[in-house]
Amino acid sequence: MNVQIKLSEQEIVALLLKQDEKGFNYLYDNYAGAIYGIITKVVSEKDYADEIIQDVFVKIWKNIVQFDPEKGRLYTWMINLARNTAIDYVRSKGYQNQQKNQTIPEFVNESEQYATTLNVDHIGMKDILAQLKSDWRELIELAYFKGYTQQEIAERLDIPIGTIKTRTRNALIELKRLLKDYR
Repeated sequence: MNVQIKLSEQEIVALLLKQDEKGFNYLYDNYAGAIYGIITKVVSEKDYADEIIQDVFVKIWKNIVQFDPEKGRLYTWMINLARNTAIDYVRSKGYQNQQKNQTIPEFVNESEQYATTLNVDHIGMKDILAQLKSDWRELIELAYFKGYTQQEIAERLDIPIGTIKTRTRNALIELKRLLKDYR
């Protein structure tokens, strides 16, 4: 008979602070699924998500002394650590270069997945975006659907940051007008 032991948050933290592997194993067994779910919302590729979850648990193990129960719960701290690690990974140069060097079939599959996401859109956002000038549409898609910062967009498109800001502002003004007409 396999008896499941239930540890409190304080007991888990105490075990981790003592670098007790039982605490780490309990943490992994009970929280890996939730943490993996957060990571896959940021990084959809399984191989990358698998790598990131390992990084997250190593960070938890090494940085548990930074956890402050006065500021929040252990679960919230771990989820924020996972989300931030995944975002950092996506913004890393290595990941960006890897995305640029995708093979054609992977790129096509990603594009089809992206198009499917837009087709499911209930308010017809794809049709509204199609009414924008192509360079404005590209900025909106990169910023709002792919999560790039304006600086990252400027680097990716090799356009000055000031131009990106101006074009984005103009695109948003036009988008607002189109949405108002859409109602």
